[in-house]
Amino acid sequence: MASSIIWYLREFVRGEWLTKFFTVKTAPLDTPPYFRGFPTLTEKECTHCLACMMICPAPNAIEVLETDGVWNPVIYPGHCIRCGLCVEACPEDVLTTGVILAVQKTDRTSFQATFHLSIDPVLCRRCGNCAVACPVNKEIDPYLGGTGTAFSEEVIMRIFNGEMRVIHPEKCTGCKTCEKTCPNHAIRVARVVEGVQEAGV
Repeated sequence: MASSIIWYLREFVRGEWLTKFFTVKTAPLDTPPYFRGFPTLTEKECTHCLACMMICPAPNAIEVLETDGVWNPVIYPGHCIRCGLCVEACPEDVLTTGVILAVQKTDRTSFQATFHLSIDPVLCRRCGNCAVACPVNKEIDPYLGGTGTAFSEEVIMRIFNGEMRVIHPEKCTGCKTCEKTCPNHAIRVARVVEGVQEAGV
């Protein structure tokens, strides 16, 4: 036992090992050329549309905060994966990573996000919580929030003939209030992103 301890002590206090331990230096991290940089702010005004937050695939990487009455996106480098989607999604060019914005302007390309709502007919109990909680539904049909009955055909979803139906999915803003309030997890909101290019390019 004593010989083992002495052997370990000799190994740990070897001059070569100690020299490497205290003097070795790791090469500085270089950002590969194919990586996109962290988004930075331009001088343009943020309209608080939250497109950057909605398209961001990394949790807690970006949020839009108000400071002294001015909205601006805030990037958290510890969470940001530098995919650049927020830069491309921003309609006001509030964010930039240099190259991405330049290419987007040259090619006249952008991303367009829509939302797809799906209801599982097996899990859905036709309680109508999703339709009542939806803020867009409430704005379109104020009676829906108070009575639970929709009087308008312009709402996003409503119960029709005993079934929950999605009528106008194009009006969905992706807030997922319906998804959170459904007691049976029957409704799902999925973001669908497609690249678009201006005609005539």
